[in-house]
Amino acid sequence: MPKKGGNKKGDKPRVAKATVDPLFPSRPRTFTIGGAIRPRGRDLSRFVKWPKYIRVQRQRAVLYQRLKIPPAVNQFTKVITKNEAMTVFTLLNKYRPETKDARKQRLEESAAATAEGKKSKDKSPNVVKYGLKEVTAAIEEKQAELVLIACDVDPIELVIWMPALCRKMDVPFMIVKDKARLGALVHTKTAACVAITSVGPEDSGQLNILQDLARDKFNNNADMIRKWGGGIMGLKTKAKLEKRAKAMAVEEAKKQASLGRA
Repeated sequence: MPKKGGNKKGDKPRVAKATVDPLFPSRPRTFTIGGAIRPRGRDLSRFVKWPKYIRVQRQRAVLYQRLKIPPAVNQFTKVITKNEAMTVFTLLNKYRPETKDARKQRLEESAAATAEGKKSKDKSPNVVKYGLKEVTAAIEEKQAELVLIACDVDPIELVIWMPALCRKMDVPFMIVKDKARLGALVHTKTAACVAITSVGPEDSGQLNILQDLARDKFNNNADMIRKWGGGIMGLKTKAKLEKRAKAMAVEEAKKQASLGRA
C-alpha cells in the first residue's frame, strides 16, 4: 500500500511554486513596435500617438501649405533678413518712447521752471509712434518716415490694409518678424506696427538707406503685390498629377499620329 500522503496513481507530480521578489519583479520584454527594444535604423515617429495639440498644430501647418493664399495675405510671409532687422532696430532703439517715470520727471521739471519764471525748454523728443490709430494718422498725413509692420498679427485683418495705404501715400514700410520685438521697442507686450516720424541729423543718412531698402524690397516689389502663396501639394498628389499628365501626353501623341495618317 502507498504511504499516507504520497501521490496516488495518475496524479500529477507536485511542482514547487516560484517565489516572486517584490523588489525586482519580472518584466518580460516585448519586441513589437513601441515595445522594450527599438529596432535600429527605423523611424517610428509615425506610429507614435501624439497629443492632440501637436496633431492640430501639424494639421494647421499642412493646411496653410495646401490652401491658396491671396497676395494681400501672402506678402506677410516675406520679412526682412536678420542683418537688416538688426540695423533697423539699432536705429529705432535710439528713439524709444519715454517710460511713465521719465515723462513724469520731464513734465515736473518743466512745470518747476515755468513757476520760477524761467523759459521752459520742454520739448517732446523724437520718439517712435505705435498703435494702429497713431501710425495710420502719421501715414495719411505723410509724416511717417518709415513704418514697421509685424508679420504675425492675429487677426491679420488689423493690418492687412496697411501696406496698400503705405504704397498709395508713398511711405516706405517693412514687414518684420515678431510683434513681441516691436512691443519691446515701445515698452509693451506686443505691437502690431510702429512708425518713426523724425530722427536727429546724425541718423538721417542711415534712415535714407533704410528707406531705399524698404522701397526696393516692399513698396515697389511687383512680385510681392501680385504673387499668390500656398498651393503646395503632398508627395502622393504630385505623383498622381505627374502620372495623369504623362497619360494625357501619350493620348495626345496618339491623336496627332492618327491625324497624320489620315
